[in-house]
Order: sequence, then C-alpha cells, then structure tokens
Amino acid sequence: MSGSNVVRPNSGSSNGLTIRPAFNPDGDGIAALIDAVFGEYPGCVFDRNGEFPELDAIADDFKNANGRIWVAVNDADCIVGCFGVKYDDQSAEAELHKVYLYKDTRGQGMAQRMMAKALAWLGQNHPDCATVMLWTDTRFEAGHRFYEKCGFARTGESRILDDLSKSSEYQFRFDFSAYQKALRF
Repeated sequence: MSGSNVVRPNSGSSNGLTIRPAFNPDGDGIAALIDAVFGEYPGCVFDRNGEFPELDAIADDFKNANGRIWVAVNDADCIVGCFGVKYDDQSAEAELHKVYLYKDTRGQGMAQRMMAKALAWLGQNHPDCATVMLWTDTRFEAGHRFYEKCGFARTGESRILDDLSKSSEYQFRFDFSAYQKALRF
C-alpha cells in the first residue's frame, strides 16, 4: 500500500493495467497525471498547492465525503488513470471527480472499466443514490463524448471558476436510479 511511482509511465495497453483503490500517498502520482492532462490544453494551469490541496490526503478526502477514488496502475504501480466519486446523503446525489487518463491510455476501455467500478461501488454503498453528476471543463471535448457515451446528458448549466486556468465548465447528469432498475433485469 505504498505510494505509487510518480515517474511518467509508459502505459501501453489497458489490458496490463490494474484498478485499485487509491491511498493517500498516491496523491503525487495523481498530481503528475493531472498536470500532464492539463498540459494538453492551452490555458490549463495545474496549481497543486493552490487548487488541489486534497491531493495531500486524497483517499481521506474521498472517504470523508462518503466516496472513493481508484487509480489505474501498470505493473510497476505507476498511476496512469484515476476516477473518483463522492456522495451527498442530503440530496441523494453523487458527483464524479478526478476523472483523468494519460493520453496514450485513452480509447482502450480503461475509462469505461473505471466508470463501471465506480457505479458498482456507488450502488453497493449508497443504494438510495438518485443521480450522478459531474462538472467538466469546456475544453475537454473528448471527455464530453465519453460521458455522453456512458449515458450522461448535459444539463444546460455551466459555471466559471475563479482559478488560474479561467475554467468554464459544463454540468452533466445521469439518472442513477433508472440505471439501477435496469440492472435488475
């Protein structure tokens, strides 16, 4: 359960990758991943200390929010992807967070595997969940297509963040209660 290597991995095929729960020491590997993904988009600035302090105790951050975060790792335990979900009992709504994959890992089914793991965990641990939502940067168009492929729909809501990237985000939602009913067939 030690922290992952933060050297940029050669991720290769998703077939050789493992999904496991993230631990607090994985924050450095997740930070390297987010930094690399942000680097793909003009104007996206990664400021770990100012905007991502939760990475210092990432597993605790998700646990304290009734959630869980997973990482995809290669054989050397280098993080090549992450995917988290938090749950709000009051609203019966979950929110996806920290959904990132290195570019050379995308398009091989890993994001779908991580989504399936998160939704299965959510159904087991929070069966009263009605909806799953997320916010995603307007620049992350491939991510938008992925979410839509998974059954999420844009709500028409957007927001502008007060961050170094001057981010503008779209909101997506997914009817989790209907999803759970469909699984019962």
